[in-house]
Amino acid sequence: MNIADLSFYFIAGLLPLSCMAWMLGRNKASKNHADKRWNSRPGHYGWFSVIWMATPALGMAILASLLHLAGIYTVPAIIFLPVVFVVAAAGGWQGLRLIQPSLRARNSVEKVIRALLITAALTSILTTIGIVLAIIFEAIQFFKIVSFWEFITGTQWSPDAASGDGGEGLFGSIPIFAGTFMITLIAMAVAIPVGLLSAIFMAEYATESFRNIAKPALEILAGIPTVVYGFFAAITVSPLVVKFAAFVGLHADYTNALTPGLVMGIMIIPFVSSLSDDVIRAIPQSMREGSLALGTTMSETIKQVLLPAALPGIVAAFLLAVSRALGETMIVVMAAGLRPNLTWNPLEGMTTVTVRIVDALTGDQAFDSPETLSAFGLGLVLLSITLMLNIISIYVIRRFRQQYE
Repeated sequence: MNIADLSFYFIAGLLPLSCMAWMLGRNKASKNHADKRWNSRPGHYGWFSVIWMATPALGMAILASLLHLAGIYTVPAIIFLPVVFVVAAAGGWQGLRLIQPSLRARNSVEKVIRALLITAALTSILTTIGIVLAIIFEAIQFFKIVSFWEFITGTQWSPDAASGDGGEGLFGSIPIFAGTFMITLIAMAVAIPVGLLSAIFMAEYATESFRNIAKPALEILAGIPTVVYGFFAAITVSPLVVKFAAFVGLHADYTNALTPGLVMGIMIIPFVSSLSDDVIRAIPQSMREGSLALGTTMSETIKQVLLPAALPGIVAAFLLAVSRALGETMIVVMAAGLRPNLTWNPLEGMTTVTVRIVDALTGDQAFDSPETLSAFGLGLVLLSITLMLNIISIYVIRRFRQQYE
């Protein structure tokens, strides 16, 4: 019996036992609830029985899983399932025995719920720490092969240069990060003004009926798959960019940085617009009325009162948009190409960090090769940049939040 079948039988057996324990515990408390003064509601006693029944069974299952993953011992399924169900039944029986009017079942249930919430929070935190440590450990292996200084200051990225003379190739990351920042800046130049202005219009000027139509229509852009945006960029926008560049006397490659930047900006508009709209509408109406009562116009009220008050939320929306742009891959692959190119000309082809990471990890190189390990070096630098952006945004948010509280 494999792990999937074992898990299915375990859950399929545990759920009916849990339902039975809840019904028995609730019924036991309900029968005498009107005659005696019970400490908690009947439902709490039902969940108390479920906790006593499920906790030992889940504990044994987790212990058996850890032993199996560690390679210490694999408990046979023919032994594991009966023992777990017997332990669950014994736990449920003990829980029913403990049910009495003086039992503080609600407190026990609340403690378990609090423990589950803490576990959920710790799971997300530990997962983040695990991701960071995994990237750091693999990046250390890469920086043992390639100099860190050469990596962050080099202007040439050519891992294949190692094939001729047995060297370690060229791993200068500046062209890759230059392409990343170039495309991100173009996307932000499109998304931030359009998104913020549309949010101001929908929050302050648009009628309710128009807003109920326009906002859902705008948010549809966020649900379109990125590969569709990639097709749109490569088939429609890129030829238009090439034709327009030729019209003004410039040369543009069909795989250029301007195209994915424009399309990515269109894709990010809903993130900026929707969040900024919600933040602006959450500002108390008294601030608007007070400003207008002093004789200011609507545009002056928006510029001098509403936008400064909503700045923490708007900064958070901008940060989300930047993170979305930094992590985009498909649009860049299909419209900008894979060529690391250090240039200020957005009409030439470029690539980004995420594209190079995907290319490095999906190639036919060995996992311990410098080209494959370079993905973790790029990921570590990108993670550091994102962390700095978060720190800056937190500082701005706290500063203006204190000012307007």
